[in-house]
Amino acid sequence: MTLTETITQWAHEQHCQKAVKSLVRNGFTAVYCEGAVQAREYLLREAEAAITIGFGGSRTLADLEVEEALRLAGKEILNHGLPHLAPGEKLAVMRRQLTCDLFLTSTNALTLEGHLVNIDGNGNRAGAMFFGPRKVLIVVGRNKLVDGDAQAALHRIATWAAPANAKRLNRRTPCAETGLCSDCSSPERICRVTTILTRKPSYTDVHVLVVNEEMGF
Repeated sequence: MTLTETITQWAHEQHCQKAVKSLVRNGFTAVYCEGAVQAREYLLREAEAAITIGFGGSRTLADLEVEEALRLAGKEILNHGLPHLAPGEKLAVMRRQLTCDLFLTSTNALTLEGHLVNIDGNGNRAGAMFFGPRKVLIVVGRNKLVDGDAQAALHRIATWAAPANAKRLNRRTPCAETGLCSDCSSPERICRVTTILTRKPSYTDVHVLVVNEEMGF
């Protein structure tokens, strides 16, 4: 690792650690992870006691490649993104995710003050993050950290996360073509439900892993 890479990694770590401290102050269980390998190990340990495990449609979780490992461990996987699911089956899985033992997802943005900001199309992912599942585990790459308030986080989502996710989902929206938000009125718009978690929800055990690595959108 060059000196430039070493200093850059150190600088990112300071931001990650600040976010972790803020999350703890806000009541969340928060852990700093040096990289994806450490995050994956933590996730698999937390999943040991779970029977039903929901996935919130996250590229971060997909890139960690934990779904097959959990299935082989005998867990019931609730993933509404599987290609063979009919619309009704997909909706049924999304509803079951709201009462699963462990819900795995990421967040669109995390402020250094420890606020989790998300924009959803249906609200199933955002809803499961704050009520329903027995435990929620949120994995956040350093690229999603925002040094600012909720408005700065929403700006990050509009200019980066939402266009990338619309492209990933093959939505027929302007941003999926241009990469830029135009606050569209497309029927396939994915920006419909906005949530901001400023404190740990009263009845939900939320763990946030802040990873010093680029992960997801």
